[in-house]
Amino acid sequence: MDVMGDKATLFGTGRFVKSSSQEEPRDETGEAADEAAEELRQRLAAEAGDVEAMSVLGAMLLRRGDLDGAEPHLRAATTAGDRAAANNLGVLLHQRGYADEAAGWWRIAAVAGSTAAAHALGRHHRERGDEPAAEYWLRQSAEQGHTLGAYALADLLEHRGDTAGAERWMRAAAERGHREGAYRLARALDRGAARESDDGAAALVREAEQWYRQAAARGHRRAALHLGAILERRGELKEAGRWYLTSAKDGETRAACALGFLLRDAGDTENAAVWWLRAAQDGDGNAANALGALHAERGETQTAERWYRAAMDAGDINGAYNLGLLCADQGRTGPAEQWYRRAAYAGHREAANALAILLLRAGDETGAEPWFSKAAETGSVDAAFNLGILHAGRGEERSALRWYERAAAAGHMEAALQVGMARLREGEEGEAERFLRCAAGGGSAEAAYRLATVLDARRPPEPAHELGEPVNRRSECEEWYERAASQGHRRAQVRVGMLAAARGDVVEAARWYREAAEAGSRNGAFNLGLLLAREGSEPEAVVWWTRAADAGHGRAALRLALVCARRGELAEGQRWAERAAALGPPAVTERAARLRDALREELSA
Repeated sequence: MDVMGDKATLFGTGRFVKSSSQEEPRDETGEAADEAAEELRQRLAAEAGDVEAMSVLGAMLLRRGDLDGAEPHLRAATTAGDRAAANNLGVLLHQRGYADEAAGWWRIAAVAGSTAAAHALGRHHRERGDEPAAEYWLRQSAEQGHTLGAYALADLLEHRGDTAGAERWMRAAAERGHREGAYRLARALDRGAARESDDGAAALVREAEQWYRQAAARGHRRAALHLGAILERRGELKEAGRWYLTSAKDGETRAACALGFLLRDAGDTENAAVWWLRAAQDGDGNAANALGALHAERGETQTAERWYRAAMDAGDINGAYNLGLLCADQGRTGPAEQWYRRAAYAGHREAANALAILLLRAGDETGAEPWFSKAAETGSVDAAFNLGILHAGRGEERSALRWYERAAAAGHMEAALQVGMARLREGEEGEAERFLRCAAGGGSAEAAYRLATVLDARRPPEPAHELGEPVNRRSECEEWYERAASQGHRRAQVRVGMLAAARGDVVEAARWYREAAEAGSRNGAFNLGLLLAREGSEPEAVVWWTRAADAGHGRAALRLALVCARRGELAEGQRWAERAAALGPPAVTERAARLRDALREELSA
C-alpha cells in the first residue's frame, strides 16, 4: 500500500535529502551544464576529505540512479557522522532490496534528528505491519514539522479509526502544502457535512471547498472534480466547467462525464458526446449510459443498445434498465422483461417498478405485486403509488391508503391527491386540506380544484357593501380555482367563469366559459349560451346550447325547446323537449314534459 498518496517518488517520499544543513527535498531547476559543474566541484572536495561534499555527491549520484557510484560516498560520509548521508544510504539500500539494513541507517539518522529519516523509518515499520513502531517514528517526524511525516501519520490514524487524530495531522500536512493531504481533508469535511444540520453542513462544505481549491491548484485531478461538483450545485456553472475540464484533461473519467452533462444542459450535445465518449472508452458506465440515451433520442437504437451494453459491462446496472426501456419503447416486451429482471435482481428499484408494470399490463397481477413491493421497500415512490392503485382496484381501501400515504410523504403529487380525497370522504377536512395543498402546490390541477371547493364551502357570505366600496376582493379559494383553470381543469374554468359573472365581469366570464366549452365541458357550453343570450346573441347561444344538449345537458335541451317554440318551429321544439325530459334533472323533466305535451297538442290541432 502506498501510504504516500500520489507523490511516492524518491523526492516525494522525503527519504532523499541533500545534506545535514539542508534536509528538505529540493526542486531540480538547474541546467544540465550547471549540474555537471557542481558535481565536479563536489567530487574534488570529497576527494579532499570534505564530509559534506561526500554526502552531497552521494545524493547527486543517487538521484541520477547511479547506485554503485553513490554508495561509497554515502558510506564514507555516514561513517563521519553525516545524518543526511545516513538517511540517503538507507534510501539506496532500500532500492537495492535490503530493507532491514536500510532501516538500521534510517534509525541512526532519525536518532540524530533527521525528520526525513524518521518518516522513512515509520514507513518501513508500517510496511512490516508494526503499527506501534510506525506511529512512534511518524509522530517524531510530524511533530518536528515534516510534511510527509504528518500525512503518513494521518493516514495511519485514519486506518485505525482515530478520526480526530487523523484530521489533525491531515490538516497539518495540508497547511504545509501537501496536495493529497488537502484533498483527503476536504473529503473528510465533505463526509462530515452529510451528517450535520443545514448550517453546520454549509460551513463544512465551505471549508472543504477551500482545501479542494488548494489541492486542485496543485494539479490534483480528483480535487478538481469535487470542486467542480460543489460549484455546479451552487449554480456557478462556468467555473465548474473549467475545473471539470482541468480534471478531465488530466485523465479523470468522472470529470469528463460530468463535463459532458454540463455541456448537454447548456445545449451543446455535440461536445457533450465527445467527453462522454472519452469517459466511456475509459470504462465509465455513467458516460456510456448517457451516450446510449443520446443515440436513443436520435432514433439510433442499435448504437444506443451498444452503449447501454457497454455501461452494463462496466458494472453500471442502469445499462440493463435502459436496455429494458429501449426494448419496451420498441414493443419488444420479451427482451424488455428480461433486462428489467436483470436490473431488478441486482437491486435497481425503478427496474423492479417497470417490471411490475409490464407484468400488470400482461394481466399477471400476482407476479407484479412482489416487484412493486420490492421497489417500494427500497425507496421507489412510484412503486408505492402503484401499490396504492393495485389495492384500490381490489377494493382494499385501507391498504391502498397506507401506500398512498407513503408515496405522498415522499412528495408524490398524485398520491397526495388520493390521500386528500380519501380524507374528504372520511370527513377529516383538516387533514384533507393539508394533503390537497401539497398536491396542488406540486402542480396537480385536480388537487387545486378540490382544495378550492373545500375553501369555498367554508367561505362566509359576502357582507353588504356601501356605495363606492370595491366589491372585488379575491379570496384564496378563487386563486386556487384560477390556478386549476389555467392548467386546463374544465370544472374549475366553469367555476371561475361563474365567479366572474357574479362580479359583473362578462368578458372574463365568457372567456373562461368558452375555454371550458371548447375543451368539452357541457356546463361551460350551457353557461356560455346563457351569457350570450343575455347579451342579445341568441343565434350563437343556440350553437353552444346545441353542443351542450348533444353532450347530455338537460337544461340546454330545454332552452333549445323554448327557443324553437318561440320561433314557431314546433316539431323541432317537441324533439328537444323530449330530449330534455329524458335527460333531467327532475325539475327539468317536469317542465320539459309539460312543454312537450303542449307542443304536441298544438301540432295536432
